[in-house]
Amino acid sequence: MKELSSIFKALSDETRLRIVKLLENGELCVCHIVAAVDMSQSRISFHLKILKDAGLVKDRREGRWMRYRLNESDLFKRLLFLSIAERVKNEEMAGDRERLEAFIASRPQEFAGLAAACCSRVRRKTVPGFMFQVSTVRLK
Repeated sequence: MKELSSIFKALSDETRLRIVKLLENGELCVCHIVAAVDMSQSRISFHLKILKDAGLVKDRREGRWMRYRLNESDLFKRLLFLSIAERVKNEEMAGDRERLEAFIASRPQEFAGLAAACCSRVRRKTVPGFMFQVSTVRLK
């Protein structure tokens, strides 16, 4: 019962649903998700941890970078992912997909043999007057 509660709590947030929808097409690096969702790396990592703790995503380290994919290890999770794919319309995800495609297009070397500098364009900076850091993505 606790596992089920954890899964539904993880899926009760719009940002996490957006991340799940992005991951339906395959594995992504954190920098891809940051670029697509247009949020700071720390916020994305927070949401990914909740999804991982609920058993909905798996991660793997590749050098310095973490890559995430959906955990489709059992039928229940697969059915949840199918339900999300059906209910979250592509039109609602258009902005995320456009940002992701622009980010990927700016880095063709990554998909032609995984570049060593996967997240090199994601950098942190402090915003003057604020007590937090944001991640920015430098596109060509």
